[in-house]
Amino acid sequence: MKISTKGRYALRLMLDLALHDQEKPIRLKDVAARQGISVKYLESIAGVLAKAGYIRSLRGAQGGYFLRYSAEQYKVGDILRLTEGSMAPVDCLETEENHCPRAETCTTLRLWKELDTAVKSVIDHYTLADLVTWEKQKGNEYII
Repeated sequence: MKISTKGRYALRLMLDLALHDQEKPIRLKDVAARQGISVKYLESIAGVLAKAGYIRSLRGAQGGYFLRYSAEQYKVGDILRLTEGSMAPVDCLETEENHCPRAETCTTLRLWKELDTAVKSVIDHYTLADLVTWEKQKGNEYII
């Protein structure tokens, strides 16, 4: 499994919005400067996130973006699935019911199920709030 640039940047955008939330809209230009991502690319990602209801926008000279909900309400897995699609390691696990004609005899299915469970246990365990905490902790780390 490999997370694309779009998925990684979507997480970075959401994290940036959470970190700089001061009840005023955050301009993508500012996010782009902090994150080292082009404004144009962020606009396309923000469009996907806004359409899904994850963020909201305010137009105008003082406009920008906000998180629609508190950081605790966003699971990392939901953000990644929105931008990446299914996180299943194989096609036959993308839906609840496995429609693969080889499912009954597939020796490797057990491996793929375990991998799927492991990935989900990580990405669905952590929230955007956890990432905010980790980012803030980085500033407090020092070595004696």
